[in-house]
Amino acid sequence: MTSMFDQYEQASIRSKNNNITVDMNTLDYINMTLAEEVPIFTKTKKDFSPAFKITHAVIENKYLVAALANGTILRMHLQSPAVPDEVSLSKFNESHRLTNLFLDPTGNHLLITLVPNNKEGSPELLYLSRKSNKLKATTKFRGQEFTEVAWNNMNSSDTTTGPILLGTSKGLIFETEIVLDGDKFFTSGFSSIEQYWRQLPSYLPLYGNKEVEGVVFDIGKGTNTPITGLEYFEIPATNRLIIFAATSNRLYYFTGKGEQDEKPIIQQVFNRYLNVPEPETFIEVESNLRYSKLKFFSDNQITPNHFAWMTGKGIKYGKLDCSKAETLVTIESNSKWVPFPKPLYEDYSVSQKFPNAIALTEFHVLLAYTDTVKGVCLMNSEVVYEDNYNEAFCKLINILKDSRTGDIWVISETAMFQFKVTREERNVWKIFADNHQFELAKKYSRGNEVCYNQVLLKEADMLFDKKKYELSAQIYAEAESSFEEICLKFIQADQQDALKTFLRHKLDHLKPQDQTQITMIVIWLVELYLNKLEEKRLAGLEQSTAYLEIQKEFETFLAFSEVSKCVKNNKSTIYELMASHGDNVNLIKLTIVNKDFEQLIRQHIYKNNFFEALEVLKSQSNYELYYQFTPILIREIPKHMVKALLENGRKLSPVKLLPALVSCEGEHHSKEVIKYLEYVIDKQKNNNKSLHNLLLSLYAKYDPSKLLDYLEAQGNTLSMINFDVHFALRLCQEKNLTKACVHLSSLLGLWESAVDLAFRN
Repeated sequence: MTSMFDQYEQASIRSKNNNITVDMNTLDYINMTLAEEVPIFTKTKKDFSPAFKITHAVIENKYLVAALANGTILRMHLQSPAVPDEVSLSKFNESHRLTNLFLDPTGNHLLITLVPNNKEGSPELLYLSRKSNKLKATTKFRGQEFTEVAWNNMNSSDTTTGPILLGTSKGLIFETEIVLDGDKFFTSGFSSIEQYWRQLPSYLPLYGNKEVEGVVFDIGKGTNTPITGLEYFEIPATNRLIIFAATSNRLYYFTGKGEQDEKPIIQQVFNRYLNVPEPETFIEVESNLRYSKLKFFSDNQITPNHFAWMTGKGIKYGKLDCSKAETLVTIESNSKWVPFPKPLYEDYSVSQKFPNAIALTEFHVLLAYTDTVKGVCLMNSEVVYEDNYNEAFCKLINILKDSRTGDIWVISETAMFQFKVTREERNVWKIFADNHQFELAKKYSRGNEVCYNQVLLKEADMLFDKKKYELSAQIYAEAESSFEEICLKFIQADQQDALKTFLRHKLDHLKPQDQTQITMIVIWLVELYLNKLEEKRLAGLEQSTAYLEIQKEFETFLAFSEVSKCVKNNKSTIYELMASHGDNVNLIKLTIVNKDFEQLIRQHIYKNNFFEALEVLKSQSNYELYYQFTPILIREIPKHMVKALLENGRKLSPVKLLPALVSCEGEHHSKEVIKYLEYVIDKQKNNNKSLHNLLLSLYAKYDPSKLLDYLEAQGNTLSMINFDVHFALRLCQEKNLTKACVHLSSLLGLWESAVDLAFRN
């Protein structure tokens, strides 16, 4: 049964959604609703009730280590909470006070820091292996109060820590490595557990402190300047390391190479800064807090993507690109300040409360106060989550993020809560879009069509307003929006090229079933291309590079499968458009592509465009169309039609052309027919009697001077003559062609008649 306190806890949680909503009215979506979303942050109370209050806690690799008020260290695997393990600190309880726990990412190595209860004592640093219950004091470090540890994130060993950094309350940084060998702690040449011990460079002019034995890297310069944040990272596939160190008001950054076979490794990085002025190594802020918190987010558990540095001023949030050799200047330029959230009803009679701890996610930071946890969006500084903890759980001790699993835990003095992060990126797209970071906005909205569409429209609107019409057209085409409104925008702006771009890209995004819209867009695009080409032709630029580029683009467009299909289904409309623009070149090309010559020829003839019809006829290879359209074309343009017949030579059958040739009347037409028949008979040696009869009749009517030559050329052997002699005689008698009649009568053996005609002549 849920307890009263748990019910109160649930009621006290206030979750927001970044106050971001999608304006559905701006989209062409109907009856679309967004289901109630799960909050970004939700918590679950774990079944964990320690016998004594918790004073300190750390979690790594699903392994919890907590310091209890009775002077014991509790260790527990979070997947096996029923079998906790306790280690007593009784030896130090009376003389020292525990100040901190540091657990490495593997959960195998624990460092415990203690400070004396009186001035006579000295601070202690204890080491505890996960495989052991024996505490071991690190003698080399005695006398130093350690406040931060930078673990080796690449280390996976349970017997050594690998190179680590230790920061002190005096601003000193040490490098060491701790090794475990069975139940003993030692390394070659040392009797203590430290494999090597180096305080970092004392010979640095600005950082030197020669009163400390050994080599010292001194940030504090003898003052009480605790190091409150310390991390270092190895960049894979390189020898490069990056180091961050924080005090209450400064963030230091160092980078350089560290050769693995040369120890101490990390000290090599600091050596690079021998001649670098100290102010060039840190960012400084005004802060009234005595502490700061430094956290990193990594999506690969190896190198950080961004950092959050909490100070009295707020939270310094910045992006990191470890693939590049970043400088402090670039890090600062890629960072910003996120203010602390203000309470709903601010009480100016009390001083401002600051978080005790923070946890960093990809887009949010969780701030832990003594009785509250607040979630703040790093993109826009809005509070998206607030959770008040009641007195039953006492005050909050820490908020922790497991670096291996990414799990977030809130530890109070008497309870433990696990936080679940659900799609924290859900509203980030809107923030990126508002900041005109459209590629990022698209990246984080791809899973939601409505949101993704909003990003596209916003980007397209921005580009349009900046008069980048071509780019805006491409984006508009990808978006779901009012087709008519977008077209109107470009028309009103007199941007025909951009409109063409929009229509072309819109066509790419339509589905095959959208035939009506496809047809409309294709016809419109054809019109736009024809307009542009006609514009250039009228300006005398038909041979210009610009004209040829438009022509090439037009031909490419017509070759697209969907466009070609649409053109075939709307041939008459497309042909009429081309004809109206006087674009015979493309008209012919299109008919060649579609093999639709008959339709086009008919269309030209219907509009009395006989020369255009002949050009189409000549451009194709279906010779049946010659027999079909020669009767009309030879009547309208005899000279050009006959020339076309002559050019095709033996490809055409003269006999099939007879109906067209016979239909010609008048001297002008007949002379062109004679020209063709002479070619067929003289050059091709065609013996068809009908053709010869037609030529003979045309000679008789329009060119008698050639008739006798033709008759004589045919010879005097009746069986070898290719024309009808009786028909020829009647025709010549009608035309009073006496000489021809004499010749023909002789061929027929009509000698008396022939002599009589000869004497008469």
